[in-house]
Amino acid sequence: MDRLNSREVREELDRVRHGKNYWRTLKSTIYVLVTVAAFAILVATLWMPVLEVYGGSMEPTLQEGELVAAVKSGDFETGDVIAFYYNNKILVKRVIAGPGDWVDVSSDGTVNVNGQPLDEPYVDELAYGDTNIDLPYQVPDGRWFVMGDHRSVSVDSRNKSIGPVAAEQVVGKLVYTIWPLSQMGSVR
Repeated sequence: MDRLNSREVREELDRVRHGKNYWRTLKSTIYVLVTVAAFAILVATLWMPVLEVYGGSMEPTLQEGELVAAVKSGDFETGDVIAFYYNNKILVKRVIAGPGDWVDVSSDGTVNVNGQPLDEPYVDELAYGDTNIDLPYQVPDGRWFVMGDHRSVSVDSRNKSIGPVAAEQVVGKLVYTIWPLSQMGSVR
């Protein structure tokens, strides 16, 4: 029978302790990563969804392929950019008028809300666009009149197919561009 000396016994005990610490640390790290991932999904779903922009209706403000963060909110002002559900898609448009406001679009594309022309520095080119509603138009209660920034190609509240956006359709207000890094910043 071979006898182990005290040095060999100590080395074997250290190896066993190290193995137990390794597995304990690995399990702890996995628990932390799962918790962080679950929290991130919860935040993204409930408070701050991240969306990808498709199409060119919001150019030059937003370009196709950009990733933007939205904040869940129901309180919007003229000029805010919002995302909303429409036919199993999420559309992105700018709030032009709120409940009870009167909207009129002249033949040259100038937008008037409650008889006052809007100052729209975010629009490169005014256009009457795809309009088939009767103007002037009063926005119904609980709804928002929205338009894309690229007015000549945007299908928005000027068209009966979309119309004014109901509060329950709204995903949130776009607040920050997060990708690409060169475009990172506030959505205006």
